[in-house]
Amino acid sequence: MRHRVGPRHARRPAPTLLRGIYLPRSMDAGAHAMTTFGIPLLVLATTNSAVLTGVAFALEWVPRLAAFALAGAMVDRYGASPVFRTASVLRALTVVAAALALPYSDGVGATVTVMLLAASTGVLSEFSYIAAETAGGAASRAAGSRAHRVQSVLLGIDQVGTLAGPALAGLLLERYGATGMLTVIAGFSLLAGLLAPRQRDGRAAGLPEPVMKGLRTGWSTMRSLPTLCWLVVGLTLSNLAVGLLQAAAPVIVIQHMGRSSADVGMIWSVAAVATLVAVALWRRAIDRYGLWPVGAVAAAIAATTCLAVTLTHTYTTYLVLIAVLMAAEGGMTVMLRTLRSHLIPASAFGSTLALSALILLAPFPVAGVLIAVTPPALLVHVMTGCAVLQAVGLAVTFARLRAAPGLRTALA
Repeated sequence: MRHRVGPRHARRPAPTLLRGIYLPRSMDAGAHAMTTFGIPLLVLATTNSAVLTGVAFALEWVPRLAAFALAGAMVDRYGASPVFRTASVLRALTVVAAALALPYSDGVGATVTVMLLAASTGVLSEFSYIAAETAGGAASRAAGSRAHRVQSVLLGIDQVGTLAGPALAGLLLERYGATGMLTVIAGFSLLAGLLAPRQRDGRAAGLPEPVMKGLRTGWSTMRSLPTLCWLVVGLTLSNLAVGLLQAAAPVIVIQHMGRSSADVGMIWSVAAVATLVAVALWRRAIDRYGLWPVGAVAAAIAATTCLAVTLTHTYTTYLVLIAVLMAAEGGMTVMLRTLRSHLIPASAFGSTLALSALILLAPFPVAGVLIAVTPPALLVHVMTGCAVLQAVGLAVTFARLRAAPGLRTALA
């Protein structure tokens, strides 16, 4: 006769990094990349308007920023897994609803549908992002001095999503229309929700922490970490230039260069390949030289390349320069994620992560607004100004971080 020695759930093995972190993160990265890069293409295909494309890019990001504080508080209260699973499933349902509605909409109805889709998927994507980053931060803390290696894998997963997502979104939109693209996004979202480990890893259930209290918690934690503050400031200025390039890409490539939506996706896919290779190299360099030297080199490459992008007029050169820029951004992102996992206390990780992400991503809706209000003849000048601001911001940031303790120490 077989006797149980404890509750059934007590005998269930803890999820491995592959099952509990990497697989659900992979599905979410695919859905996230397809929505981020595919929905502006869908708006341009639906409305044929550069202004509305910029507005849609802003609409994708403004609700995301508004959702960060609530997402951080919910993760701190309920845990990463339940929030991740709920957000992924809701995103799948939202995208399916849009896929069913668009074939029967035209004119104003279609425009309203794609704009609402941009806003709603933006909010849900940030809930899943905060939850996934919190789970990744916990895995990094458990890895100790090898935290940057866990973060390199997570960044590699994100880049694979960015590799496949834009190209797949552009190809599906071109060959199968909005329904084909949105169906695949829904599939990735649903798989992410199903693969999320079924565990409660948060605090005791109850009402979520008030949003403003979560913001205050995150702000007080960040203020106590000047190294993290300076890096966030520098990368925020860098993100304004990168966001402007992302928002302008459909207009520049399709309307100015006469290419297709698949060509827009190809740019970001090639950039993701370059970043994926570069992240492995950045990780080895951090092992040998430490965080600051590698971050400083990456910042110098990013600033120089971004200035060069504003001077190019051919598709091939534009593609190559964007790839180099995003590869350099990958080095700074590994540095940021490693510092976050080491410096932020576990008890306030969700709130502090949410606030730092809110600050870092604030330039993206600004970029969308700039594209919407800038006349085409002045777009290059705006891009050049943002590139100069990026270069100055990164130079000041890494000059201030030069003497920060621990950043020059090899992490092998």
